[in-house]
Amino acid sequence: MGYFHDEDVMKKRVLLAEDEADLRKMMKILLEIQGYDVIEAADGYEAVEKAVEEEPDLILMDIAMPVMDGIDSTKTIRRHEELNGIPIVAVTAYGDFYSSRARNAGCADVLQKPIDFAQLKPIVERYLNNN
Repeated sequence: MGYFHDEDVMKKRVLLAEDEADLRKMMKILLEIQGYDVIEAADGYEAVEKAVEEEPDLILMDIAMPVMDGIDSTKTIRRHEELNGIPIVAVTAYGDFYSSRARNAGCADVLQKPIDFAQLKPIVERYLNNN
């Protein structure tokens, strides 16, 4: 039984903040296939709550979300000192328009929508293998 406990401890956790349910479900499945635990948030406010509660290893942050957008959500997360080491990757359909705003808010990288799933895996691995 100890083996399973050790495996759980070693799994990296990804907070997936995405308001489109179908896309969130697809990304969750792809991340779980890669061996990650996935925490879901459907809006920016929930993303902040889950980040504080769960302290994930990586956050994939949709920029255009209800309640609180990804820019404000990222800024709020960055105000929590204990969360400053968590890389946040912005996910946006608005291209360069939000790229600089996302980086200024505290995002380490920007992933364009529609999501290129072949590109998702190496980006996630880049940030999680450094932790």
